[in-house]
Amino acid sequence: MRVLHVSWEYPPIVYGGLGRHVQALTRAQADRGDEVTVLTQTADAQGERLDDDGVRVIRAPHDPPDLPFGEETLLAWVLSMQTAMIREGSALGPVDVVHAHDWVTAHAAMTLRDIVGARALVATIHATEAGRHQGWLPGPLSDAIHSIEHWLVQGSDRVIACSHYMLDQIERLFDPPRDHVSVVANGIDLERWRATPEFTRRARGAHAPDGPLVVFVGRLEWEKGAHTLIDALPRLRRRIPGLRAVIAGRGGHGEELERQVRARRLGRAVDFVGWLPEQELHGLISAADALVIPSIYEPFGLVALEGAALGAPLVVARSGGLVEFVEDGITGRTCEPGDPADLADAIARALDDAEGSARMAEAARTLLRESYGWPLLATQTDEVYARALTAPREPRLTTHPRIPERSVNLLGP
Repeated sequence: MRVLHVSWEYPPIVYGGLGRHVQALTRAQADRGDEVTVLTQTADAQGERLDDDGVRVIRAPHDPPDLPFGEETLLAWVLSMQTAMIREGSALGPVDVVHAHDWVTAHAAMTLRDIVGARALVATIHATEAGRHQGWLPGPLSDAIHSIEHWLVQGSDRVIACSHYMLDQIERLFDPPRDHVSVVANGIDLERWRATPEFTRRARGAHAPDGPLVVFVGRLEWEKGAHTLIDALPRLRRRIPGLRAVIAGRGGHGEELERQVRARRLGRAVDFVGWLPEQELHGLISAADALVIPSIYEPFGLVALEGAALGAPLVVARSGGLVEFVEDGITGRTCEPGDPADLADAIARALDDAEGSARMAEAARTLLRESYGWPLLATQTDEVYARALTAPREPRLTTHPRIPERSVNLLGP
């Protein structure tokens, strides 16, 4: 099968988990015998074409190249990127499937479907704008993004969601045709996600040589919940003296989180380490007595899989797709999203019962091997393509998007 993935992220350009997802999925598809091309962006002035483990990668430079990336210029930045993608991709030969990843590539993917003569368009919705804002849209930019997401869902021949939580959210927000959305989870490469004893020792020695270590890894944005962990730490340190925390990642709320730490007088207990190279990140996670994922909104929660692969005991919020992997008392411990007291109690239980935490960590790793390997997920993705290719073509877009209010419930019935 000839597949063209259109993705704004692809390593080394990574903003979150989407880029790593696309790279791992496309490599697994190439191993299956698919002819796979990835069309993505580059920050350089010149485009680039290369081979990445059997995957043809085309990197398109922005046009114009000097637009800043920020809230005020986001739509112009996205249009610039997609203009370049369409220009670079228009010379490709025919493909069977164009696979779009999130709203950021919607215009490019839909245009290229017609230019390259693709027989089907499939879209993966990794997250939604309304979901990030707890079920409503706070302004014109969010309204525009929501409208594009609706257009992409309605205009695709099939849609992939990364969790049953996301499937439910897509159906509530965008009213796709019946059986239009399939669930294919994110995956993990156990060969890649390993830590050397040297880097594990370094992380432990640098951050918590004499006491328990809790670790947060993720984008420093409100929905990832690092602020809940910081609010939990005073209570937790009274219960477990000497506990240290590391916050790894970068994002728009980094400075606000550092101010929160200073206001709580936690400067000696919390280390902000920013973005880490892969070996250092693996060492940090493997050194953790608890990997804490306190997300307010989490479509899937790839970092939970990464933590399980590295043997870290998991403490996660009962949020979105996280609860589809972490079952309380079986593969980790859970807490109420946004509740510092409940989070502190869950972390304390994980630290107080090291033997039980080790059993749960091993159960999580076993679940990874059984259900989250990329060969299995690549097969499931190709099965979605097959359904898209054989389904009768329906009208592109016949309804207008519904703008959600605060009352839209994305957490359940």
